[in-house]
Amino acid sequence: MTHTLTARGIRLTFAPQGGVLRHLEVTDEGAAIAPLHHAPWSPEEVPADAPPHQRWLAGDFLAAPFGADPDGLHGLTANGDWRVTPSTPATLRAVLEGAVQGATVVKELSLADDHPFVYQRHLFIGGTGALPAANHAMISVPNGAKLSFSRKRWWETLPEPLETTRGRSRLAYPRRAEDAAEFPAADGSTVNLHRYPWGEAHEDFVAGIEDPSSRLGWTAITRPTEGDLILTLRNARALPMTMLWHSNGGRDYAPWNSRHTGCLGIEEGAALPVLGLSSQETPDPLTAAGQPALLTLDPLGTVEIRHILGAIHWPSGQMVAGVMLEGDELTITGDWGAERKLPLRSAWLGLGTEATPPKKPVDWDL
Repeated sequence: MTHTLTARGIRLTFAPQGGVLRHLEVTDEGAAIAPLHHAPWSPEEVPADAPPHQRWLAGDFLAAPFGADPDGLHGLTANGDWRVTPSTPATLRAVLEGAVQGATVVKELSLADDHPFVYQRHLFIGGTGALPAANHAMISVPNGAKLSFSRKRWWETLPEPLETTRGRSRLAYPRRAEDAAEFPAADGSTVNLHRYPWGEAHEDFVAGIEDPSSRLGWTAITRPTEGDLILTLRNARALPMTMLWHSNGGRDYAPWNSRHTGCLGIEEGAALPVLGLSSQETPDPLTAAGQPALLTLDPLGTVEIRHILGAIHWPSGQMVAGVMLEGDELTITGDWGAERKLPLRSAWLGLGTEATPPKKPVDWDL
């Protein structure tokens, strides 16, 4: 069973199995935009030993812990069930069945009239220790895309390639580079991380580390053929990493079978273990710069992750040159002068000096 949220100009559907934001539809300047990717297989095609979330792989979900975990790749948040609690037509809340390192996890999705954005947060109540965590948005890019980012310190790949014998990875692993336009490839050449795809039939993962001075972290995906723009926003001081998953026909085994193409994962979070070189350094370079390398739980309190995902009509096809937030107005500027001004809940991301958004009293019926 799915649940639907609507506001003027925007609609989404939520699936409790895996806690997935499955569909997002934005109507902007007369254009209908559906940015999210869905895997091209049925649940019956997924091998029994595969992570459960591969049976319903689609849309956007929370990965906590991000990466390997006994509850399946990306943890119980991605593979378990969520119980929807009393909600309103424009706000949905759900509680994860089971705990993550002792923490109760609450998901909130909300919409606002004439805002082309989903306001998303995850609240971890209690728990102990630290863990890698990130949202896991999958954008549909069957016709290619241009990517832009808030300022990054460097880009870095995993300790090992995603695929070697049963598929293909294009990037060099592990490797670190400052220039996103010239990241080292496995064959000794370079690839441009501002483009999708880098080539035919490849499966790759690379992470960008935010500049410590950044407040508003953003990723912009221009889809020139579709004439639109997908945007993700975050508090860069709370979530300092932007991770790119290029899944474009690079896996030859079930259920992928070389047919999972045109998928771009934009995974914003704090997940030091995915950094093949930095995770081996002491202290690691994120911690050394005062950036959170992991999500640290509070056994006597709460910790939040907040994220905004949206889409707009962008007929120019221009690459995004800048994203600026002033008050409750977001300005997007293209590299050849295109511009859009959009309403945004500026307080949502908590872009003050604190590392996480301000905490509010929890009065939900859990």
